[in-house]
Amino acid sequence: MQASDIVGSLAAALTTVSFIPQALHTFQTKDVSGISLGMYSTFTVGVSLWLVYGVLLQAWPIVIANTITLSMASAILAMKLRYK
Repeated sequence: MQASDIVGSLAAALTTVSFIPQALHTFQTKDVSGISLGMYSTFTVGVSLWLVYGVLLQAWPIVIANTITLSMASAILAMKLRYK
């Protein structure tokens, strides 16, 4: 494995794992009052674009991390829209 793959995998794992506590808290409490609709909408689109970028490059750490983050961000965004 090349050094760039190791760094990319570690970065992808850390940024994805850092998102999990917020997602779990939001799923458990359904409290979305502190979440900005504009920020989460922009974030979700950005993660989607990172996912496409990873697919185009066939960079699997980017693809896997952004697939996981996109699923959590999309669920939180849906809850924000539902539980305003």
